[in-house]
Amino acid sequence: MKIVTVVGARPQFVKAATFSRALARHNAAGGVPIIERIVHTGQHYDANMSGVFFEELGIPEPAHHLGVGSGPHGRQTGLMLEAIEKVLSDEKPDAILVYGDTNSTLAGALAAAKLHVPVAHVEAGLRSFNRRMPEEVNRVMADHLSALLFCPTAESVANLAREGVTEGVHEIGDVMYDSVLHYGRRVRENPRALAALGLSAGAFALATVHRAENTDDPARLAAIFSAFGEIASRLPVVLALHPRTRHFLAAHGIAVPAGVRLVEPLPYLDMIELEFAARLVLTDSGGVQKEAFFAKVPCLTLREETEWVETVAAGANRLCGASRDQILAAFADFEAGRLSPDFSATPYGDGDSAGRIVRVLAERFGGGPA
Repeated sequence: MKIVTVVGARPQFVKAATFSRALARHNAAGGVPIIERIVHTGQHYDANMSGVFFEELGIPEPAHHLGVGSGPHGRQTGLMLEAIEKVLSDEKPDAILVYGDTNSTLAGALAAAKLHVPVAHVEAGLRSFNRRMPEEVNRVMADHLSALLFCPTAESVANLAREGVTEGVHEIGDVMYDSVLHYGRRVRENPRALAALGLSAGAFALATVHRAENTDDPARLAAIFSAFGEIASRLPVVLALHPRTRHFLAAHGIAVPAGVRLVEPLPYLDMIELEFAARLVLTDSGGVQKEAFFAKVPCLTLREETEWVETVAAGANRLCGASRDQILAAFADFEAGRLSPDFSATPYGDGDSAGRIVRVLAERFGGGPA
C-alpha cells in the first residue's frame, strides 16, 4: 500500500518524522508493506530545512517539493490544491495523511476528497472555538473531509462527537509526545544549545510570540513586550524571535525592553533543549505549550483560549491573553508557587501514537492486520 504525506511547516515535519520512524519499524518487522511519499508544499520557507535538517530528525527527503511559498490564504491554498491534485493523480495512493491545521492541511484534505482518496487527519478533533483563527477553520474542514480521524485526547474525540463525527475516529495519543520523548533523550545525551547561548538551566524564561492576533495588533504586542520587560527584571527572558514578530516590532515602533534577549529562531533540537532547561515558558504557540508540559515546565500562554485544554486542567498552563496586567499577575502566581502544576497527568498517551497510526492504516488499507 502507498501513503502520501502532506506537510508544509516545520512542526509538521517533526510530526511526520515520528510517523516515518514508526513506519520503518513496521516495515522492518515484516508487517503489511507501506510505502510513504512525502510532499512538501513549501508553505513556510525555513533555511534550516536543508539536508542537514532532514538527516538530524531522521526524515526521508520529500518526494515532491511544490515550492508554493507564502501569500494570502486564498492564493496559497489554491496553488497548493492544484499542485497536490496533480501529485495524487500521479502517485495514486491508497490514502493521504495530513497533520494539524495549516493551509497545507486543508489543501491536502480537499484535493484528496475531490479525487475520492481517503483522508487520514492527525491531530483531529482539536478545537479553540474561535473561528477568527484560520487554523480553526482549517482543522474543522479537514476533520469533516476525513475518513480516518486520529485524535490525541479524549476531549478531541468528544469534540468530534458533538459535531456528529463518530465514524473512523481513533484516540491514539499525541505524536508530539512521541517526538519529545525521542528527541528529549538525544538532547540530554548531546546538549549544545545552553552552552552555545551561555545559559544556565533553570535560570531563564523561554518565550515565543508569532500569532497574528498578537503580532498584528500594536496594542497587544506592546503590552506583551512591556510585560516581558517587567518579568526580565526578575528572571531573564530569552525570546526566540519569529520573523513576523521582528517585522511588526519595527513596523509598530515597539522597542525590546532591557533584559529581554533576542535569539534567532532555533533548530528543533535546540528548542527542545531550552524548553527542558527553562524555569518558565511564555508563548502563544500551541506546540510549545505542549512541549513545556512534556518538559515539566510551567507555561503562561499569551492567548485567551487553547486547543490543549488538558495542560490548563493540570494547572501547568495559565491562559493570560495579551494584557500586561494579566501576564504579570500570572507571573506573580508562578513566582509565589500558586500555579500548582500536576505533571503526573498523562492525557496525551504513552509515546506510541505514531505506531497506532501505522497499525490502523495497515488494517484499513493493507488488507489485513498489521
